[in-house]
Amino acid sequence: MSLKYARVLLKFSGEALMGQGQFGLDSNTLRQVVSEVKALRDLGVEVGLVVGGGNIFRGAQIEGAGIQRTTGDHMGMMATVINALALRDVIEDMGMSSVVYSAMAIEGVSHGFNANHVKKGMAEGQVAIFAAGTGSPFFTTDTAAALRGIEIDADIVLKATKVDGIYTADPAKDSSAQRLAELTYDDVIQKNLQVMDMTAFVLCRDHKMPIRVFDMFKKDAVIRIVKGEDEGTLVH
Repeated sequence: MSLKYARVLLKFSGEALMGQGQFGLDSNTLRQVVSEVKALRDLGVEVGLVVGGGNIFRGAQIEGAGIQRTTGDHMGMMATVINALALRDVIEDMGMSSVVYSAMAIEGVSHGFNANHVKKGMAEGQVAIFAAGTGSPFFTTDTAAALRGIEIDADIVLKATKVDGIYTADPAKDSSAQRLAELTYDDVIQKNLQVMDMTAFVLCRDHKMPIRVFDMFKKDAVIRIVKGEDEGTLVH
């Protein structure tokens, strides 16, 4: 089978793992997310994952408490490690191999990041999960996704959202809103579209890393993407 993308970096928020809950992890949602990863692996696509930690911790929770921004960011990074460990076990429970690579040193829990080691493991069928963001405060998991995608020579960064792409207006408020199939990097800047935070977006632009914004919970969306079909919005 001909695939447009052979190695992808998939980014989704921690909130995506809550299901209908308000906090933590939902077991059915975890398995649903991993089933999408399995669909990619079954096609032979190499998969790297970056997940946020907002289902466990958000900086807004501690505003005014006297906790420094850097401390809050480190707390958020550790929340992503919790999500990564959960994903790893579900991935392995569904018959795949997976490794957690953390940007923070956590002996006995995760591996340190080394691009060559990661790429070798992915080529052998492992799903690589990148935890703890970039390892530095003041950077989002969007930036971590852009950075890891570039470092592992991914063909594309897939940004999972709650809607199936970028629209001319908010589709929840404007029934006439239309999905945009493609945008250039300059289009995103000129229209001030919130595809990713600007640091992440500029990294992708400067390294010519395409971004596909899509709805991860839309059936077969990721399959259609790696086959090169029209799904979501492509920024390139």
